[in-house]
Amino acid sequence: MEKTITTTNLTATTQPPSEEILHDYFICCLSRELSTQIRREALTGKAKFGVSDDGKELFQVAMAKAFQKGDFRSDYYRGHTLLLALDICSLEDLFAQLYADSENDPFSGGRQMNNHHATPLIDQAGNWISHLEQYNLSSDISTTAGQMARGIGLAFASKKYRTAQHLDADLFSDKGNEVCFCNIGDASTSEGAFWETINASGVLQVPLAITVVDDGYGISVPTKLQTTKASVSKVLEGFREEQGGDGIEIYTCKGWDYPSLLEVYKKGIEKVRRTHTPALFHIDELTQPQGHSTSGSHERYKDKARMKFEQQYDCNRQFRLWILANDIADEEELAALEGKARKQVRDAKNKAWKRYYLPIELKWREIMEVYERLVSQFPDNQRAQKCLAEFRDFITPVRSEIFANVRRMLNALRHESCQEIEWLREFAGEVKDVMQKRYNTHLYSETERAAIQVRTIAPTYADDAPLLNGYEIINRYFEQAFKNHANLYAFGEDLGKIGGVNQGMAGLQEKFGEDRIFDVGIREWTIMGQALGMAMRGLRPIAEIQYLDYLIYGFSPLSDDIATLRYRSNNQQIAPVIIRTRGHRLEGIWHSGSPMGVLLGGLRGMHVLVPRNFVQAAGMYQTLLHSDDPAVLIECLNAYRQKERLPSNLGTYTVPLGVPEVLRPGTDVSIVTYGACVRIAEKACDMLAEEGISVELIDVQTLLPFDLEQRIVESLKKTNRIVFLDEDVPGGGTAYMLDEVLVKQGGYQYLDSPPVTISAKAHRPPYGTDGDYFSKPNPDDVYDAVYSLVHEAEPSRF
Repeated sequence: MEKTITTTNLTATTQPPSEEILHDYFICCLSRELSTQIRREALTGKAKFGVSDDGKELFQVAMAKAFQKGDFRSDYYRGHTLLLALDICSLEDLFAQLYADSENDPFSGGRQMNNHHATPLIDQAGNWISHLEQYNLSSDISTTAGQMARGIGLAFASKKYRTAQHLDADLFSDKGNEVCFCNIGDASTSEGAFWETINASGVLQVPLAITVVDDGYGISVPTKLQTTKASVSKVLEGFREEQGGDGIEIYTCKGWDYPSLLEVYKKGIEKVRRTHTPALFHIDELTQPQGHSTSGSHERYKDKARMKFEQQYDCNRQFRLWILANDIADEEELAALEGKARKQVRDAKNKAWKRYYLPIELKWREIMEVYERLVSQFPDNQRAQKCLAEFRDFITPVRSEIFANVRRMLNALRHESCQEIEWLREFAGEVKDVMQKRYNTHLYSETERAAIQVRTIAPTYADDAPLLNGYEIINRYFEQAFKNHANLYAFGEDLGKIGGVNQGMAGLQEKFGEDRIFDVGIREWTIMGQALGMAMRGLRPIAEIQYLDYLIYGFSPLSDDIATLRYRSNNQQIAPVIIRTRGHRLEGIWHSGSPMGVLLGGLRGMHVLVPRNFVQAAGMYQTLLHSDDPAVLIECLNAYRQKERLPSNLGTYTVPLGVPEVLRPGTDVSIVTYGACVRIAEKACDMLAEEGISVELIDVQTLLPFDLEQRIVESLKKTNRIVFLDEDVPGGGTAYMLDEVLVKQGGYQYLDSPPVTISAKAHRPPYGTDGDYFSKPNPDDVYDAVYSLVHEAEPSRF
């Protein structure tokens, strides 16, 4: 028998019973065999790609003992060992995701690759379920360090629930005693998101338990090229908690040392849970028995000494040696557990594959018979013959390959008719409908709480309605909202004490307390993460980014995480965040305020709202607070001191999303715009009216969604000419609107003149009034463009 290298021993009072230790070993064996089979299935072509936990099993088994119901995990593309240790899923479930089995993958419905896990936080109708009765896995993402922002938000929600006396938290929290476990590979700690999260967690003091999974490499790049001092825990010493101060706790442990792992997670998580002091667990000397993923081999970049170390210090091997050395079991017992694990994994793999592939195989054979009858009926059709030959040559085809071939066969026989052709058409239609539901649903809410389903209530005005500045209207609205929504929170840079740089929340912190309306540092990535985690746990955050240009700093968590959450979890998780910012008509290269093309390209899954004034903005906020969709709302910076009438039903009325408003009726040309450009267009309309040109001015109000009722096409049917106006770069927002109206809505057929787009210049605007005038659209530009359009069409009239 080999002698153990492990020297740490548990005390009699802390050592688990032998049965529990052997179960832990069995879970490690089960996970390792699963990793082996994941690699084999990918290399044989039954799976597209595979990542697994080999070499990272033991710390997760220890972590599982500290993980309680109600806790959350925020992870990246690994972690199936924890699921097995907590009995969250079956082996068949894990293989189903590996095969992209949309019917049987419980984590994403076949939308995410393997080892991207999620547990339901809502039911299919969109109602919250109890988070306290289950282990909660927030839907994993692959973006390196991307999970950090979400992790701090999930932990921050516990902090808010601990201090909130006014909330009914029965479904979400037990007095804030939940911990968020956030795992990250050592190489990913080089990312800025990691450092921003570390700093923010120390400032906020939230129950965030970060485990750095350190196997010495970032794919092929060694730690010494990734991290100063080649140790993230050494570098972080300056963040360590001092007596009576803030900071984080730091623990280090070898990933092959079972007794020490049990001790460190038990001790560390107890403190995190009790005191809300964040902690970092640096789990070192982990290994990669199969390399980083199925896409390559680690033998290419590791020398013989490192390979020998990895064989010797494999965590499962060391655990085995420790069990033998401590007379917990003998060789025969361990061999039996290992054999049991191999059999269970292989049986589960075969069952999952059969469950996934048998229906496909049966349909493939059925279609083959139909094809053979077709070819015999139309022997001269060479294209049909070719389709049949390709169909016969398939080796374990997937549904898309079968469907693509059927489409080609139908095209080859489009001028023929027979019973078999009709059968193929029906089959193709059924497949299209099924796949639409499997893969093209839940980008936005499809529940009764969808933002586009919120009942429209128009603003009403008293005869003596006062004229107020825009910021005063939104300030009064927010006061109403905080009174009416107990779970509403707001935070951002300069938002708390001074009420925002434009006074939209002035005085509200004094009325509702620092716990609900508060300041944060300049750290956009984790502001987005705070909002995301809070919203996933039943709170309603309004997270402010001071200016739209700065949103780019927080764009990754918006685009990669919030916008994809409902879709990638297959409607099991939601985050109805409201991101509040301001833009339009700003001056200067770094404050141009109109990168709409960036938002439109990267935020599908969120709504993008662009109100022209604050009466509209208040109604849109009200709509969002009654929905379960996430959104970005961009207030007009130069409208805060613009006078508006105060509606008498402020805090009640709503503005429908995806419904443009015709601000001026007209007959000669339609101008389509939004936000600050509405006022520019209005001035141009006045100038054009002097020439006898009748303009129909349309405010789209929201870019995502866009004109759901096709009101703009109705205007185009009347005017037959159209101009799209905004202050984004050429090919940005104007190109998007043009495509929506002329292509998707079929508006091209009503044009009597070429469509016109008016945008800012390709460069960012220089600073100053002159730079603004000559870089962004102004009323004179709009006048010239519209006049030229109508003059060319009717020179005798204009």
